[in-house]
Amino acid sequence: MFCKTLTASDTSTHGGFSVPRRAAEDCFPPLDYTQQRPSQELVAKDLHGFEWRFRHIYRGQPRRHLLTTGWSAFVNKKKLVSGDAVLFLRGEDGELRLGFRRAAQGKRGAKFSVLSGEQLNQSSLIDAVNAISKRSVFNICYNPRASSSEFIIPLHKFLKSLDLSFYVGMRFRTRFETEDAAERRYMGIITRISDLDPVRWPGSKWRCLVVCMCYIH
Repeated sequence: MFCKTLTASDTSTHGGFSVPRRAAEDCFPPLDYTQQRPSQELVAKDLHGFEWRFRHIYRGQPRRHLLTTGWSAFVNKKKLVSGDAVLFLRGEDGELRLGFRRAAQGKRGAKFSVLSGEQLNQSSLIDAVNAISKRSVFNICYNPRASSSEFIIPLHKFLKSLDLSFYVGMRFRTRFETEDAAERRYMGIITRISDLDPVRWPGSKWRCLVVCMCYIH
């Protein structure tokens, strides 16, 4: 699964949808890279059961994954604009699913209502706790634009992170994939470790790492 916030070029009628390399390799069927211009047809079904067909191609300089033919029709039909987000998900049966989410800011400046952590009432929390205890399904409504620092990660990644030990002076390497699918590598050092928010979440296992990084050419 991957979710990407659309850029101006993604919604241009003359362009295509730029897909991050790792997202394309994880979510889409593999391409035949022995071809001069590897490509394939993707069929993705939306929430209404409608099938959308896209041409997935690997091209450009530097090379990148793009959805071309069929993408503009999807953008126009759904009236997507820069700032909206598109989600691709591959089900257990291998079927590719497609969805989208509107940007929090409306065209006329009207904002969608967002239920923040402070607005949750006791009844909502009790319902969630009961669902967890019964191993039943419950919904989490998450808007990443409502807060720049709060996010959700898979449980297995959180549990794995508990086995990692961080300390001041520890060196690390990391990499980021930009919107044009170019990958940049960085190295750095941890300069400070503190609680994420000792007032709101005392005793939390989350830690705030202050780092100094530099770009590796």
